[in-house]
Amino acid sequence: MKGLMIALGAVAVVAVALFLVWFVDVDQTEEARLPSVDVQVEGGNVPEFTVETGDVQIREGEVDVPVPEVDVKVEEETVSLPTIDVDPPERDGPAGNQ
Repeated sequence: MKGLMIALGAVAVVAVALFLVWFVDVDQTEEARLPSVDVQVEGGNVPEFTVETGDVQIREGEVDVPVPEVDVKVEEETVSLPTIDVDPPERDGPAGNQ
């Protein structure tokens, strides 16, 4: 049972990492410009970015799971488990980040 929980945890971590790549939309809103270098130096320009993330809602849902009794008799009980709804950001740049 413990090994199964560790495996499920590892799968969840990998799934979350892959999900985060899809979940974030970064659009560059201003081009970078290096400073002009002469006898006088003009300031450069750092690019600006806007970052939009989606919404995450966590809810509870009921599922039936086996729950052992003290006399080692197994019965199913309904318990509340969290559920997650995810809405990714809208794609609005020329690249589209598809």
